[in-house]
Amino acid sequence: MAFEKFKGAATRKAVGATVDGVLKYVNKDRVKGLNRLVDISEYLVGDLYPDAVFDGARRMIADPDNKWMKYVNSMLDDLDPHVVKTHILNIGYQAGFYGYAKTNRFEEEHGYRIPWIILMDPTSACNKHCIGCWSAEYGNRLNLSYEDLASIVRQGEELGIYFYMMTGGEPLVRKDDIIRLAREFPKSMFYAFTNGSLITDEFAETMRELGNISLALSIEGFEGDNDARRGEGSFQEVVKAMEILKNHGLVFGTSICYTSKNYKMVTSDEFLDFLIDHGVRYNWYFHYMPVGNEASTELLLTPEQREYMYHRVREIRDFDGGKPIFTFDFQNDGEFVQGCIAGGRFYCHINPNGDVEPCVFIHYSNANIHDKTLLECLSQPLFQEYQKHQPFNCNHLQPCPMLENPEILGKIVHDVDAVSTDLQSPETPEHLCAKCVDYAADWAPKAQELMAAHPHLTPAEVATLREEQRRQSQL
Repeated sequence: MAFEKFKGAATRKAVGATVDGVLKYVNKDRVKGLNRLVDISEYLVGDLYPDAVFDGARRMIADPDNKWMKYVNSMLDDLDPHVVKTHILNIGYQAGFYGYAKTNRFEEEHGYRIPWIILMDPTSACNKHCIGCWSAEYGNRLNLSYEDLASIVRQGEELGIYFYMMTGGEPLVRKDDIIRLAREFPKSMFYAFTNGSLITDEFAETMRELGNISLALSIEGFEGDNDARRGEGSFQEVVKAMEILKNHGLVFGTSICYTSKNYKMVTSDEFLDFLIDHGVRYNWYFHYMPVGNEASTELLLTPEQREYMYHRVREIRDFDGGKPIFTFDFQNDGEFVQGCIAGGRFYCHINPNGDVEPCVFIHYSNANIHDKTLLECLSQPLFQEYQKHQPFNCNHLQPCPMLENPEILGKIVHDVDAVSTDLQSPETPEHLCAKCVDYAADWAPKAQELMAAHPHLTPAEVATLREEQRRQSQL
């Protein structure tokens, strides 16, 4: 173990020195500098990713008119060099190579996965009460202490986990502790989903100094649409936060919940141009989930609306056309990650009570960090049962055991005697999944049609989907 740590630290130091050289060289000859960075990446992680990834990067670099090459150049021109270097080291090397390789070895030795990312809630406190937000019901009562947070990261790093996302509540209610975490654990990345209202120049300057804190701003459209859900004045708070983060040369993106009401607005050219002009580099699109006893199903999308999102997100990020902003749709991009990533397969969630849950939207657990070690929590029966069933559907456009496969979640929860961890109003899996039954049945034929036509599938997978489509049509 000591030798492995030494070897990892030595390699990180060597990579850091190389990145310093590349960043300096990039300003003289970007094509040569970026190709050198690709060569180094292939040398380090070539066995983890297909050759096509690195060949595609070289083709992009060779084409100065390529949309994504312009995107890279814009980042190199506008972002703080220390922030760029720290992101490359912490996400690219520490989490993407060193940590990922370590978690893969764990799976080989123990037969189950531990996550690459931990999403945790420092607090249930929030200064907003957004419609459709499950955490809006939790109140301001619960917090993970700094000692709790540091213990999670300390144990996580031992296991190879170097990427920590934070939500809530509003995580920046605890921004002093987030800064303290980033200082204590400089090799890890800390990433917060925030409403933006607590971002100041002072905080942004500290982020620039540390380099290992990044933010995703919650926004649901332009002022009228956004403030109808998130409260009056919320839009202007986000705009101000964007301006501050952009002025400090920071990498930041958005977290966008799309619903039946706003899906076209949040993917429109006008809205995307607005985000790009304000320095946003990427969008995380999250499908509305009807979590909570009082959650409405009216915001769930129709099959036609979701199909629109499927095509539109791919159009936005296409190599030709679209917009120079990276977009990822967690529900419709399941094919790229082989379905559901929760339950410790790639990520899990720790709520502000310390309950370790499979997903931020799935509030059931067998384990709490106050009673067990992190490894014991990640090894809990619920997570192992989750992973036995993954993928929950051979069609990765139906990835979730709740939204698209509502018959599965209840069985898993009951089989392992997991309990509801909802902090406001405990909800049975039957009640939760009942809200998704009609949605799942309506979406299945369209999902099968889309996947069968998609070039990523093998002929055998296409045949399986067509047979499933035929079976569904006869029901």
